[in-house]
Amino acid sequence: MRTLIRDVRVFDGERSVPRTDVVIEGGLITAVGAGAGRPADAEVGGAGRTLLPGLIDAHTHVFDGSLAQALRHGVTTELDMFCLPGMLPEQRRLAAENDDVADLRSAGTLATAPGGHPTQLLAALAGTVLDGLDAPEIDFVSDPSQAPAFVRARLAEGADYLKIVIDDGKVHGADLPAMTPDVAAALTEAAHDAGLRVVAHAITASEVEIALDAGVDGLAHVWTDLAPGDAVSRRLAERVGRQEVFVVTTLAYFEAITAQHVGTADCARPGSSVNAAGALRDLHRAGVPLLAGTDATPFTPAHGAGLHRELELLTEAGLSPEEALAAATSLPARHFGLDDRGRIAPGLRADLVLVEGDPTRDITATASIADVWRRGVRQAR
Repeated sequence: MRTLIRDVRVFDGERSVPRTDVVIEGGLITAVGAGAGRPADAEVGGAGRTLLPGLIDAHTHVFDGSLAQALRHGVTTELDMFCLPGMLPEQRRLAAENDDVADLRSAGTLATAPGGHPTQLLAALAGTVLDGLDAPEIDFVSDPSQAPAFVRARLAEGADYLKIVIDDGKVHGADLPAMTPDVAAALTEAAHDAGLRVVAHAITASEVEIALDAGVDGLAHVWTDLAPGDAVSRRLAERVGRQEVFVVTTLAYFEAITAQHVGTADCARPGSSVNAAGALRDLHRAGVPLLAGTDATPFTPAHGAGLHRELELLTEAGLSPEEALAAATSLPARHFGLDDRGRIAPGLRADLVLVEGDPTRDITATASIADVWRRGVRQAR
């Protein structure tokens, strides 16, 4: 099947092209440019529309049904930051064998202290998305000497990168055991020795400092314990930039948890969306690579739809629409080593989203989806 998308505006992951043709053939983009050669088997009109690379959500948690839900909203790849061990093999199989679900990369089992975050959440999941199963057992890391074995276990599990958790629970009103700096450093070293990137869950300034000291490659959230304009936040953002660490934004997640505390003094809450947006502005000013991610779960934010809200929040926090689109396409592909996607160029995967209107001017247009292709397969709408 050779498909021609004619006379379409293209955002190629980095820049906009006002009007061109794009050809899909054999699961790949084979041509970009006017007069794209021999006749096509199918032709799609692009007038008044914009073609985007398939969206990439850089922070999710995948459960049954998540990948299908994501693809319906134009998210063609999910970067999972912890999938329950009993679910991960089936989710990997679905993504590998089917084109009607989003593709998947995963950290597998995250590293946390014994009894640390998110064990308190896993207990609450029993009887809901776990279909009555007990909370799963997961590996813990309490000593630096355990780091190499933990990383080997993740490699055996098929992990694409390592996720570590540095979180004492205080932002969420809890008191949890937290990973120590020496364990974080040992895990990062072991993962790098094995060729894995390391992403750290850290949501306070002090936790971020521990992650940066350990030498991680990315942060899974912005910090939320400093008010907008705080000088400490600005200095921390500058350090993140100097160390060339990327940050996954997850503003939609902080918006969701802030909504659970309506009526409180929002600006004073350590985990508030106001503080998160302030940290993001500091990171943006410091030139830090920002990757759009939602922390999607079966609850909120929702898979797929949550990423469109994330893009809106990014523009409200100061990113241009094109910067927000890059945060959900080329940037996560680049920083997670997905060289075959995230841009529209000949030879890359035909993971594509066609939307009505122009999201480079109005970011909300990303939600007006006309068509989705995953590995060249056009999805039923």
